[in-house]
Amino acid sequence: MSTTERPRILVVGGGYVGLYAAKRIMKKMRYGEATVTVVDPRSYMTYQPFLPEVAAGSISPRHVVVPLRRVLPKAEVLTGRVTNIDQDRKVAVVTPLVGEAYELPFDYLVIALGAISRTFPIPGLAEQGIGMKGVEEGIGLRNHVLEQLDKAESTTDEDVRRKALTFVFVGGGFAGAETIGEVEDMARDAAKYYTSIKREDMRFILVDAADKILPEVGPKLGTWGKEHLESRGIEIYLNTSMDSCVDGHVVLKNGLEVDSNTLVWTAGVKPNPVLARYGLPLGPRGHVDAEPTLQVKGTDYIWTAGDNAQVPDLAARKAGVENAWCPPNAQHALRQAKVLGDNVISGMRGFPQTEYSHSNKGAVAGLGLHKGVAMIVMGGMKIKLKGRLAWYMHRGYHGMAMPTWNRKIRVFADWTLGMFLKREVVSLGALETPREEFYEAAKPAPAPAVAAPAEKAKAS
Repeated sequence: MSTTERPRILVVGGGYVGLYAAKRIMKKMRYGEATVTVVDPRSYMTYQPFLPEVAAGSISPRHVVVPLRRVLPKAEVLTGRVTNIDQDRKVAVVTPLVGEAYELPFDYLVIALGAISRTFPIPGLAEQGIGMKGVEEGIGLRNHVLEQLDKAESTTDEDVRRKALTFVFVGGGFAGAETIGEVEDMARDAAKYYTSIKREDMRFILVDAADKILPEVGPKLGTWGKEHLESRGIEIYLNTSMDSCVDGHVVLKNGLEVDSNTLVWTAGVKPNPVLARYGLPLGPRGHVDAEPTLQVKGTDYIWTAGDNAQVPDLAARKAGVENAWCPPNAQHALRQAKVLGDNVISGMRGFPQTEYSHSNKGAVAGLGLHKGVAMIVMGGMKIKLKGRLAWYMHRGYHGMAMPTWNRKIRVFADWTLGMFLKREVVSLGALETPREEFYEAAKPAPAPAVAAPAEKAKAS
């Protein structure tokens, strides 16, 4: 970390908003005008809409992450967490990955922490659940599912086999529906290489407390998506929730009980709870309360955007929707980050702020290879697509939204190779414990047992 006489713009969080806001600030800033510091526990940004395709092996995990230091070469990137903020002194407490916490002064502040998985106190969830918020979880889910097929192929115990081949997904929004669609597709392909496993031996279950899935694309496409997944043998239970999952024994509110080694939790997100320690005004659900200019209410030197922010949706309000807020999606995050970056520069130079307003352009979702739904808004008209054409729209939109041309090209290259080469079905579960084999080889051999005197006498 460097010390500087220049004003410091502190960006808390290196996700979609943090990365793009910092890029925008660096682009608009005059040479030497300020120091931009980005603090995040990870040294990379993850493009979360591609995590289902990572879990299915359609995209290499390295290609959906963007290294912060490479994209922000002139910024100061610190790997750690901002655990506290003193607004009176304009000082943040940074806790690095190793070593003691220290204070970091700032002049302007950007809160871009994003969101974490929304969970409930369900017995067994912490021990059994697999989230889908990070690339590590996407890789882990892929390896885990393929390992279950390996277990089922190699065992003669029918109960062990049934538990290994049962996959439960909780949450029917974009993350849940896309993930179960992609993983089922991968498992169906992988089963071709196993002599004793067929798709009919597997059981995929999707559970949601709401009365529909994929609410983001509207009721008609959501219904089509549900029927499509069911046509592939996926069981969908709506208006229900999970009571417990201790030791993989899943109990649902509707009375269904199954044993499963795989429980994927995608039941929504919530703002990062550390926001409560920053002394910022929060909305009823824990989001930072923001003005239409993306300034935090009651301040003129703090901005926020993205999943951790409660930003008025001016476009929806002009259309007559009262108390509308911007939904937490990549569409808003990208555009908010650019306005936020411009407003930070304007605030630093004493110029007026710009209000954020963006009308919804629709939503796209992939449900596996060549399958998807899309709702596109053009000229006030809603165009609804399903099947292969919607899948192309999904890939096209998110492929172009992927940060940096380096990553765009790599993602499109993965897709192009996938058109000609078969899907990889290799499990690399040992990645989670890479030193285990070496440890077994290198650990000291146990000392030989010494016989007792009485046993020696008998032996003689």
